[in-house]
Amino acid sequence: MLNRLDIRRDDDDGVAVVFVPSVHHVQHIQPGLIDPVHFSLIIRVALDHAQLRHLIAVDSQHRLPPQDLERLNHDLRIGEYGVALRHGEVVDRKAKDSPVSGSVLGYAVIVNFFCFFFFGWGRDRGLMDSSPLPPSIDPHHLLSGNFAPVEELPPTACEVVEGSLPTSLNGAYIRNGPNPHFFPRGPYHPFDGDGMLHSISISGGQATFCSRYVKTYKFKTEAENGRPFFPSPFSSCHGGLATAARFLLTVARGAFGQFDPSANGFGTANTSLACFNGNLYALCESDLPYQIQLAEDGDIITLGRCDFGGGRDMTERMTAHPHSDPDSGEVFAFKCNVFAPFLAFFKIDSGGKRGSDLTISSMKRMACVHDFGLTKRFIVFQDVQIEMDPVEVVMGRTPLVCHREKVPRVGILPREAANDGGVVWIETPGLNLLHITNAWEGDCGGRIVIVAPNFLAADRGFLDTSLMHSRFEMIELDINEKKVVSRCVLSRKNMEFGVINQAYAGKKNRYMYAAVIAEMPKAGGVVKIDLSKAGAEGSDCKVAMREFGEGCYGGEPYFVAGEGAEEEDDGYLVTYVHKESSEESWFWVMDAKSPTLEIVARVRLPGRVPYGYHGLFVPEKHLKLL
Repeated sequence: MLNRLDIRRDDDDGVAVVFVPSVHHVQHIQPGLIDPVHFSLIIRVALDHAQLRHLIAVDSQHRLPPQDLERLNHDLRIGEYGVALRHGEVVDRKAKDSPVSGSVLGYAVIVNFFCFFFFGWGRDRGLMDSSPLPPSIDPHHLLSGNFAPVEELPPTACEVVEGSLPTSLNGAYIRNGPNPHFFPRGPYHPFDGDGMLHSISISGGQATFCSRYVKTYKFKTEAENGRPFFPSPFSSCHGGLATAARFLLTVARGAFGQFDPSANGFGTANTSLACFNGNLYALCESDLPYQIQLAEDGDIITLGRCDFGGGRDMTERMTAHPHSDPDSGEVFAFKCNVFAPFLAFFKIDSGGKRGSDLTISSMKRMACVHDFGLTKRFIVFQDVQIEMDPVEVVMGRTPLVCHREKVPRVGILPREAANDGGVVWIETPGLNLLHITNAWEGDCGGRIVIVAPNFLAADRGFLDTSLMHSRFEMIELDINEKKVVSRCVLSRKNMEFGVINQAYAGKKNRYMYAAVIAEMPKAGGVVKIDLSKAGAEGSDCKVAMREFGEGCYGGEPYFVAGEGAEEEDDGYLVTYVHKESSEESWFWVMDAKSPTLEIVARVRLPGRVPYGYHGLFVPEKHLKLL
């Protein structure tokens, strides 16, 4: 019996091409059962002398016409096997009696109908969804240039082309980001895409680069089936009938055993990395973290999905931005839910065991909480105007909506609270925080200070990331009076991905570094901000800036403290930079203390690094313990 079948295409003659993972699934089908007259063929993908893909029968040299093949298999892999069947054969007795069961064939035709009629495959989007995709969700637009995905690259030696790598950087810098394993067949959002880690390991002035996918359950299941079929909450909900078809298709695939997200999750682990409890994790908000290990040769290994003893079903997930307390070893995190309770905080103790949820019942809708601040005594988070609304999905629209009439508010929760009755809510009109760079308790009792980018044009930026614009502010709140004491714009530049010296996390700090955004998440340079200058009317707190150069873009910087550092800004900024004209990528090291963020070293990378999101640096001594 064939199992784990996978519908691939439907051509104009109604031929359903059903693919299986490997030849082992078709080796027991007897050639006598194949009837070329009725177009039932065991087929495989092959190359001819002109390097064109063809589907050929295993037991003959019969070929599908090349012009049909171009429609059928633009993303099929060489050597894949399958069975080609006409729709009518589903009710044909011979087909029902063949090793491919009638129920599976029935499923194949049902799925094929939904895929073709409602939203089509590839560039042919289907009868009920024939309008062209807008650029904000068109994969051909979004996955072009240096946003295009790359293949994995095993550990490869790099060339230091300028300066030298300081011993403070002995260790590994790793950055996460979306990199679709298969080209999307429909709408795409930049938050989609399988997580890929790009790591540069440094030791003794030498560098080794490696790019590997995070081997999530989603990644492995789709790789085994040879195609993408996990839905995305950001891009799958466009068009009423098409949305319904996508979800029916997902349910059908689950019912026929193609995948089981209820027990294994469906996340991409494509957003960030975190290191705590002696382990390294890749994270995204829609799933639990995946534990990662760096081998001695610089290779990146996925060890598996981690629940910290709290359950593994699909309702369990964790923020991409957990925060650690270096004194207690505790890790604080949260999870969001589409239905009430919409937000719950929890902590993981120093032994790696997850505690119980502390639900925030005063959150009445699912706001897009992405990050939070952690001080000595408080958890600081925000209820923003951007929300996830499942009703919008039913209407065939994106679930992300902006409630302009809603007044954003900041929630301040005691770290040791037993329930959410201790949450202090402070209204913050015009303030939508996606990330919180740092937060600390003010010199005056009962005050909280937040440093974060204020997300402007919130109603458009989440739907079209090219429209994202944010300005960094310092906000002081009075817990007792439940009011905003002051708000100070630190710079009017469009900046995101703020970082600090992590030794000052949760404490009052002076310096912050951020990416100057050209088009989210592309950065044209990095800046250094002096927070002590905040408050002077009309002042810009920028004290240093380094541009990457014409046609060169990077992303989030990361601060690495120097050896024996005594001052907060004594260290280095590291990031990946890409030159679009030559398609070359580099690893940059900058002096964080210098007034020009002077380049200390540049390393030419052996592979292209697409634009991505968050990264971190792991010192060599810690790598040995992972």
